[in-house]
Amino acid sequence: MSTYTTDKASPFTRAVISSMRKLYPEALADKSFDNTGLLLEAPFDPIRRQMNSVLLTIDLTKGVADEAIERKDCVVVAYHPIIFKGLKSLTLADSQQQSLLRLALEGISVYSPHTAIDAAPGGLADWLADIVTGHLPSPEPATHTAKEEKTEEPIPEEDEANANPEAKATPDQPAEERRRPQRPRMSMQRTYSKPTYPSHKPVDANKTDLEPSSVDHTRSVISPVEGVEGFEGAGMGRLISFSEPQPLTHLVERIAHGVGSPKGFPLAIPQGKQVEDIRIRTVGVSAGSGHSVLKGVEADLLFTGELSHHEALAATEKGQCVITLFHSNSERGYLSSVLREKLTNVLKEEWERIRKEVADAEELTPEWEDAVKDEDVLVECSQQDRDPFGVVILQSSKQEGKPLS
Repeated sequence: MSTYTTDKASPFTRAVISSMRKLYPEALADKSFDNTGLLLEAPFDPIRRQMNSVLLTIDLTKGVADEAIERKDCVVVAYHPIIFKGLKSLTLADSQQQSLLRLALEGISVYSPHTAIDAAPGGLADWLADIVTGHLPSPEPATHTAKEEKTEEPIPEEDEANANPEAKATPDQPAEERRRPQRPRMSMQRTYSKPTYPSHKPVDANKTDLEPSSVDHTRSVISPVEGVEGFEGAGMGRLISFSEPQPLTHLVERIAHGVGSPKGFPLAIPQGKQVEDIRIRTVGVSAGSGHSVLKGVEADLLFTGELSHHEALAATEKGQCVITLFHSNSERGYLSSVLREKLTNVLKEEWERIRKEVADAEELTPEWEDAVKDEDVLVECSQQDRDPFGVVILQSSKQEGKPLS
């Protein structure tokens, strides 16, 4: 057997793909638009083989590609497909194609599960539903909107002089100069924080006091996916019905705890209502861009990654509330909270099976023997992956935002 092959992926890559398909069959994905599965199959070179490691990310950016190359990962599992439509060429001029070419050169493959994870029981939709139906220690904290504060601020001497020019006029100034209004100066400087992003640490370091799915409720699938054996109850989105109406302020706190404690996220409520007065009995949940799943869903609250201005406005005009997190912030926490551990457990079994299969079936060179003898399995989340949008916070403002009413 030659040491280098152009027609096979590494044995470990095969184990990763097999594991992902066991957990999230591609048949669950929405094939009307999605492009799930193995998107880049890098040929295996056992002489300079990669580590037996997987890098989890939501988006495969240049920064994530750099990270995977530096770490010598074998596979990048990128939730969002980096290839959505057919390609007529692969060139270095396109940043995404450049990342793919660089990864292929290094022997790193790319797999995308996307909507298969959304639909799977215990997948992304259920993870978000678990957060909404979680419980924080009693008394459960409640978010309160800011109150308008009317404060009398001292007028700086310079501004007082501008308002009353005669106050600082000298006796030898002509009367008309003393009466001439001075140009006001901007004395207040506003400063903003650097962009902030939710924290998504590894599972063992990401303990929170939120007890998921502990509030009495029922849930159902909004758009079922049928016909996939062993995955009954699969489908897009979840509709939650609480046994008792929940304060919206409690749901805000649960969501904040569950998705990495962001510094802020959008909340839309009907005009004329106060956040503290709103009670929620039903919640429609969908990760990412939720309009296609949540359209027409009768729920008190729509919880998703993003809705357009007009979609959110239409919802509030019907009396619904909307919480969005920025698209990928509704997805990223799943990687560290759920997928990392799930994939590690299944991958250990699959890698053991494939190692034996390869060793028994082929006469191996020393390089191949080293590859299949390596028992290591490592699954980690990208440190470079984040949503394009961060939140900047006005530092000098005494009141953060206008109260919702």
